[in-house]
Amino acid sequence: MTDIRRLRYFVTVASERSFTRAAARLNMAQPPLSRRIQEIEEELGAQLIERSSRPLALTSAGQLFLAHALQVLERHDTMERAMERFISAERPRFTLGLLPSEFYVRLPQIVRRYRTRDPGTDLVLSEMSSSEQVVALKEGRIDAGLGRVRIDDPAIAREVLREERLVAAMPPGSGAANEPVGLARLARMPLLLYPREPRPSHADVVLSVFRDSGLSPDEVIEVRELETALIMVSAGVGACLIPASSQWLAHPEVICRPIRPRAASPIILYHRPNDTSPQFATLLRTFASLFTEWGYPLSPRLAQAS
Repeated sequence: MTDIRRLRYFVTVASERSFTRAAARLNMAQPPLSRRIQEIEEELGAQLIERSSRPLALTSAGQLFLAHALQVLERHDTMERAMERFISAERPRFTLGLLPSEFYVRLPQIVRRYRTRDPGTDLVLSEMSSSEQVVALKEGRIDAGLGRVRIDDPAIAREVLREERLVAAMPPGSGAANEPVGLARLARMPLLLYPREPRPSHADVVLSVFRDSGLSPDEVIEVRELETALIMVSAGVGACLIPASSQWLAHPEVICRPIRPRAASPIILYHRPNDTSPQFATLLRTFASLFTEWGYPLSPRLAQAS
């Protein structure tokens, strides 16, 4: 009985009308391909391909076999797609929203740990801003989100997982790396903020840092993305306040310096109130275990989950 694989071989040869071109298309050597077609002919007891013609031609038996082979392959492919859809629908999925360009340093470890703890669930990542995550949570498009903004919405619960230190990304020649720089000095420099929209966003977190110290930047330049802001910093346009974990995105000439007084940006987990799903519980345990390994203090919610 001819298997699906050999049927595909025959259909490819019939389509290309050449063993050489068919072998290249199938990414295999020509001799094994010829043998597979000969095996089909031997099992059927009929010649399917007229090999003396150039290009190759199908015999009458070959034309009949091709018509049925195409039907079998179409049914087989339809069956595979139907099974994939069924399995996908049956397999639990947990969608996590997150900010573009944020959390990437630690994200692979988070994903691997989650999948180790719950291999039966598909963890899906979806990039969106903090405000977009809140909307997506309420619409059921994501199951949880990682953002930076303390958004007040009675339909959404939020957990501050940790406060991440902010650093000042400054143009080349702006002092020694790791030497603290005062907010007052930064307020006198052009300040690059991101993202321009949607708001509220990290830009508002940065502005609140200055307001809390009684300062207001002399000049603000809004850009769409963190990467754009860092390119402009490296070009000497101005300075930018970024999470410490984002320093790896900066050009080597950019000087990253601690801020005085210390400033921080929260990492916030958005979720639905009273979410008791096992997938959400796994996410909390994942963060708790990794934060412990990384030496981060545990929030009350993570301490409870650990």
